[in-house]
Amino acid sequence: MINIAITGAGGRMGKALIEAVSQTDGLQLSAAVERPDSTLVGVDSGELAGIGRNEVKVVGSLKEIIAQFDVLIDFSTPIATANNIELCAQYGKKIVVGTTGFDDQQLEKVDKASQKIAVCVASNYATGVNLCFKLAELAATILGDDVDIEISETHHRHKVDAPSGTALSLGQSVAGALNRDLKEVAVYGREGQTGARDRKTIGFATQRAGDVVGDHTVLFAAEGERVEITHKASSRMAFARGALRAAKWLHSKQTGLHSMQDVLSLNL
Repeated sequence: MINIAITGAGGRMGKALIEAVSQTDGLQLSAAVERPDSTLVGVDSGELAGIGRNEVKVVGSLKEIIAQFDVLIDFSTPIATANNIELCAQYGKKIVVGTTGFDDQQLEKVDKASQKIAVCVASNYATGVNLCFKLAELAATILGDDVDIEISETHHRHKVDAPSGTALSLGQSVAGALNRDLKEVAVYGREGQTGARDRKTIGFATQRAGDVVGDHTVLFAAEGERVEITHKASSRMAFARGALRAAKWLHSKQTGLHSMQDVLSLNL
């Protein structure tokens, strides 16, 4: 039995993860963490997630329960996750990271920690999305420079980063297949007299509205035809189940920086 700890237990993803653990063979929830000042500290995490009591109370410090888990699943904030990764590395705990929006310094912490522990980092843990990464790479390889490429995404009004980490990962998949540097070719907004489109660019469009869990589309448009690769998430359980699949896979690893593509054997 693999013992799982979840940070951000009171958030939308935290609750979905708690529910998903209760439905997954071979895993058990051993710890749930929230901010030290959260009013949820001391609350039964099962009741918090709406699945009934599980006798795992929410705590306000990861260090407080560091001995109680094998793998930490962290969908929180870049600052909190970077600190949690350092703590996991110190105590030899593995970590599945679903946080997005890291800066270069925080990414260095992730990379450094992966030399001591096994770390899985992904912008999106849904199996279908990771398949789309591979399909987008394949499409870019085949269609090459004969198409214009645009990536659009829609998320709920509470999402704080844009474009989404998933949209950026799709961009990286496409740019890599075309030997382009995404930092140089990405266009994140258009307004006014922009002139004719440069075919080498990869455009991004972002929408924030309502309670949309997450929609992503990569458009490959040529003269006379277009190809669209789309993924639509209707429930956070898709992300939660994928993260737990990653936790199971990661448990057998000792060190290294891994991705959901590795988990699904798509890095061929």
